[in-house]
Amino acid sequence: MIPTNDPKKSGAQQSAIPSTSQIPPRKPKNNLQPIIVAVGFLLLVVVAWLTYNSMSATRALEQKVAELQEAENLRSELEKKFNGAIAELDNLKGDNEQINALIDQQKMEIQSQKNQISGLLRDKRQYDAARAEIKNLKARLAGFIADIEQLGADQEFLSQENSLLKDARDSLNYSLQAKLGENEQLAIAKAQLVNDKERLSKSVEIGSVVQVKGVRITPQKVRKNGKTADQKAAKKTDQLKVCFTTIVNDIVKPDNEEFFIRIINPTGETLAVEELGSGEIFNNNTGEQIPFTQVAEYDYANDETQLCFNWKPNTSFQKGKYNVEIYNKGYLSGLGNFELK
Repeated sequence: MIPTNDPKKSGAQQSAIPSTSQIPPRKPKNNLQPIIVAVGFLLLVVVAWLTYNSMSATRALEQKVAELQEAENLRSELEKKFNGAIAELDNLKGDNEQINALIDQQKMEIQSQKNQISGLLRDKRQYDAARAEIKNLKARLAGFIADIEQLGADQEFLSQENSLLKDARDSLNYSLQAKLGENEQLAIAKAQLVNDKERLSKSVEIGSVVQVKGVRITPQKVRKNGKTADQKAAKKTDQLKVCFTTIVNDIVKPDNEEFFIRIINPTGETLAVEELGSGEIFNNNTGEQIPFTQVAEYDYANDETQLCFNWKPNTSFQKGKYNVEIYNKGYLSGLGNFELK
């Protein structure tokens, strides 16, 4: 077909084909949106994780602070009750050596209990046990004070009774000596007085115990020339020098008195060698037979005299703390201790 040159047809065809200026432009694809969403999600996760860790650390810190405050409160309460207990015991001290020795012993026990409680406070799992021990400290102190006060009351009563008995004895002896030989009735009265004195002596037996003070033990090395040198080391010690001082007891008649010395080693055993005079005595306080290390005799004359005795068992001594007990008439009359390194 031969193309026509009709201008109308040519214009219609040209108008049917759009021009480039009439085609709308394409929108570019947003390829960064998934990356931004992923990064945002990761940031949220990180922020949540950091927030959780911060809260956990804060709670752990608060808990640690609370534990430290609780421990400090318990230590403060322990120190307060311990100092109060020591002060109360010190207020009970006086001129009675036996009661003072008992008070010192109770103070040592309270110190030991305090050290035990301090050990419990090092572990938060032991706080409940520490509280119970602190509470028990007060109860033990009350028991100690009650025992000491009762002992003081008993000794005061005994002292008054001893004084009355002494006055009665002196009065009876004076009357008896003044009228002795006048008649048979006085002889009967004298016999009755003797019987009364025997009965009275049994009732005041504990009052007739000769107490001792200043119990001191000196470990010594015995040289070849017979001279001695004080020691502190167990391996260099050959003998123990035991010294103590008798206390005046006016109701005791001057006579030969026996003092049974009991040396107890760090394991709780009594040092005893039968060939050196060791044996057993009856403890009137406990009703038991107990071993003793050595017996010392002294011609007691109602005076204060320092007595010293040597104990040389020809065996080695152990390291540690030793306790020494002195008995008279079956009753504890003095205490002491020493330590070998």
